Amino acid sequence: MAEVEKEEDSEEEPKLKYERLANGVTEILQKDAASCMTVHDKFLALGTHFGKVFLLDIQGNLTQKFEISPVKINQISLDESGEHMGICSEDGKVQVFGLYTREGFHENFDCPVKVVALHPRFSSSNYKQFVTGGNKLLLYEKNWLNRWKTSTLHEGEGTITNVQWRANLIAWANNMGVKIYDISTKQRITNVLRDNVSLRPDMYPCSLCWKDNSTLIIGWGSSIKICVVKERGHTELRDLPSRYVEIVSAFETEFFISGLAPLADQLVTLYFVKENSDHMEEEFRARPCLDIIQPLPEGYEEISSDALTVRNFQENECRDYRLEHSQGESLYYIISPKDIVVAKERDQDDHIDWLLDKKKYEEALMAAEISFKNIKRHEVQKIGMAYINHLVEKGDYDTAARKCQKVLGKNMELWENEVYRFKTIGQLKAISQYLPRGDLRLRPAIYEMILHEFLKSDYEGFATLIREWPGELYNNMTIVQAVTDHLKKDPMNSTLLTTLAELYTYDQRYDRALEIYLRLRHKDVYQLIHKHDLFSSIEDKIVLLMDFDKEKAVDMLLDNEDKISIDRVVEELRNRPELLHIYLHKLFKRDHHKGQRYHERQIGLYAEYDRPNLLPFLRDSIHCPLEKALEICQERNFVEETVFLLSRMGNCRRALQMIMEELEDVDKAIEFAKEQDDAELWEDLISYSIDKPPFITGLLNNIGTHVDPILLIHRIKEGMEIPNLRDSLVKILQDYNLQILLREGCKKILVADSLSLLQKMHRTQMRGVRVDEENICESCHASILPSDMAQNFSVVVFHCRHMFHKECLPSPGTIPGVQFCNICSAKRRGPGSGIMEMKK
Repeated sequence: MAEVEKEEDSEEEPKLKYERLANGVTEILQKDAASCMTVHDKFLALGTHFGKVFLLDIQGNLTQKFEISPVKINQISLDESGEHMGICSEDGKVQVFGLYTREGFHENFDCPVKVVALHPRFSSSNYKQFVTGGNKLLLYEKNWLNRWKTSTLHEGEGTITNVQWRANLIAWANNMGVKIYDISTKQRITNVLRDNVSLRPDMYPCSLCWKDNSTLIIGWGSSIKICVVKERGHTELRDLPSRYVEIVSAFETEFFISGLAPLADQLVTLYFVKENSDHMEEEFRARPCLDIIQPLPEGYEEISSDALTVRNFQENECRDYRLEHSQGESLYYIISPKDIVVAKERDQDDHIDWLLDKKKYEEALMAAEISFKNIKRHEVQKIGMAYINHLVEKGDYDTAARKCQKVLGKNMELWENEVYRFKTIGQLKAISQYLPRGDLRLRPAIYEMILHEFLKSDYEGFATLIREWPGELYNNMTIVQAVTDHLKKDPMNSTLLTTLAELYTYDQRYDRALEIYLRLRHKDVYQLIHKHDLFSSIEDKIVLLMDFDKEKAVDMLLDNEDKISIDRVVEELRNRPELLHIYLHKLFKRDHHKGQRYHERQIGLYAEYDRPNLLPFLRDSIHCPLEKALEICQERNFVEETVFLLSRMGNCRRALQMIMEELEDVDKAIEFAKEQDDAELWEDLISYSIDKPPFITGLLNNIGTHVDPILLIHRIKEGMEIPNLRDSLVKILQDYNLQILLREGCKKILVADSLSLLQKMHRTQMRGVRVDEENICESCHASILPSDMAQNFSVVVFHCRHMFHKECLPSPGTIPGVQFCNICSAKRRGPGSGIMEMKK
């Protein structure tokens, strides 16, 4: 088949594609002209103006030829099986026969027969029926005697121009309109009138098409109607046919209709257009149009429209075109006298080709991946390569490189070709980040070529690739040598040095990498040490690590004490006391005992570098030599630390004296005396403060709860001016009143609680005690109750719940009239100190 030219919107994708039916058809139409054609899923039947019928395959190759008449073939009809064919011609000949047997019906009429239609199931013996149409519609049926019986279904309304038989319904058109006949009930059920009666029916014939067994599509002139045959309700029957027709859609078009066919819920319409030329006075005929429309109740929506260039279209009339369709494959045949065109729905391949033609490569690639998946990977790559080439031509190198991942996939040969192409155009950097780096990879030389390209002009990009690419992609030593050569020109370049350290790390030359990191003071040095357990390599580099980041270095050393001992660290830091102090201070914070042998040295370190933490250290350490600490603090005149050490060594009076004399802080002196809680210290404090009015004020305000204020007041000299004396005395009195109130309150609470508890005990002891046969005498261990309850008995029950027979109790104690439970005798005043006596 050859492609057919068509006019289409360049931005809107067409719905159909077209091919010219060639091969045997071309030769036939060069000598003859097509008059009609019918389509079966298996073959085509073509009638010509010279009275011949040709059977063709779907490619247009001739398979069989029938010489029927010397004049035009008007109609060919096939049954559903494709085994029987009906033919009628302009000279009145009608033939119905089997394609595999020529037996059948042969008749010559005295007038032209325009149409013939076989029963869809004609091949079955029960349905040997067909109709013919000329000036009347005749039904032929084969009876039980194997003879043909004829009956007239309709006449008197002009020539019958079209008949379509579907299931039990026969639809035909004459000059007046369209009728439908129900062969099962032998009833005519409708008459759809022709709209535009001004058009000649022979020039603009009616087009009929069954969409399904109950839906008939009628096209006549510029009018389209969609009719549905429905069953009439039982209550409506009376004398009416059992079925009726409802027109569900009717609308006018702007063209003349030459043919109709269904496409799902849409319509394929063949139009004939007449236009007036701007350059010619006479009317000329334009190309036929094949449109897809969506019918609406009172109109339609155009989905697509294609104008077709068929052979000799300038000479054709509306009646010269026909539209036939094959339901099995959705093929639509446009028949004209000198050309036959096949239209078919565009498939995914066509969609992709259209996208490529419009340079919509991204959409084409996506469509190809969905359509082909893994079955036609080469097709996807073909489309993808076209897209990549287009992007490269546009100069969009980054997008082109990114698409290589999706398009080239696992084809390493294509990958290498693309890399060399990008090298040729100077865009190796663009493709570098998209190269394969997993299980499938290119030759090492490819990756090395790209790394060398980056080394020439982009150190940062080179460093990024080294970090992102696995080291096994390239020869590590080759790249190390290249970086070393560049460092000779720029020895202090931190980017190259860092990258070289990473290369050494991958090559397991950790000492070289560590040296570079320490030289650069790079943050990754600690990660490198931890990850590769390089603690043995840093024993002589502790000072360098701490100079870089003291906090991280100390934390790392303390966390890995088992790998680098405390003694080793102290030895390395012996000449850097400020660093040694930081290490020992953190060690002490973690554990007060691990570095005890260095506590004496720490006293001097704290005094020199960190006095605020000296006093907390002296308080928390139990391994610190106090004499040495006192000596250092006295040398440096650290009063607070000296006071603490004196008090810890038992020389509280000297410590208090320093507070009073050196610090002159009465509040601290009072606080110190409170902590020691020593009467002599209070005496010393009063003696020292007695001639210092500000100190006396402080004592008066704070001494009341520890020493009798009278002792201080009596020793104050007459006439001494004491600041805020009145307020101090008022406070002393208030404190005294408060103490009295607290004591009275406590006394009331104590008395109330005692009374409450006494009352509770009394209530408890006054309660009855249950005595039954299960209770025993605690002395004789016999049942406490006699077996004969009629006898007299006497039982003693103590408040401790111990029970005795009265005669089993021991003699009373020393206190007359008071009997104690001998079991609870250890608690003379406990719950057994009273008794309950039962007698009967």
